[in-house]
Amino acid sequence: MFLNLVIGIILISATVVIHTYGLMFVTYTMNWITARFRIRGRRNRVLAMNTVVIGIFAVMTVEVWLWAAVYDLLGTMPDFETSLYLSTTTFSTVGFGDVVPNHQWRILAALESINGFLLIGWSTAYLVTAGIRVGPFRQGEHF
Repeated sequence: MFLNLVIGIILISATVVIHTYGLMFVTYTMNWITARFRIRGRRNRVLAMNTVVIGIFAVMTVEVWLWAAVYDLLGTMPDFETSLYLSTTTFSTVGFGDVVPNHQWRILAALESINGFLLIGWSTAYLVTAGIRVGPFRQGEHF
C-alpha cells in the first residue's frame, strides 16, 4: 500500500504541473489564434471557446496517458491498450468496472480517480471563466 501512495503522489504532482503549464499554454494559444483570426476586427468568441475546449482535452489526454504508461510499466494490465482504457475510465470517474487493476494496485487506481475528479473540476472552472472573459457569455447575462 505504501508503494501505491508514493507512486500516486508522484503522479498527482506530475499531473498538477502538466495541468498548470497546459492551461497556461491553452490561454496563450487561444490569445494567439483569436488575435489572428478576427471577424470585423473583433475576436471570434466561438473560436476562442473551441480552442479552450480542445486545449483542455489535449492536456487531460496527456495526463491520462501518463497514468496509463505507469500502469503498463507496473504490469497491472496485460497490454497498453487495456491500461489506457483503465486509466480513461478511472480518471474520468466513470469506472465501468469491466477492467480492474491487479489487487495490489487498487489504491493507485483510486488515487487516479481522485486526481481526475480534481483536475476535471479545475478545468471546468477554467472553462467557465474563459466563457465569461472571452467567450460568448457575459457575467450575469445567462445565469
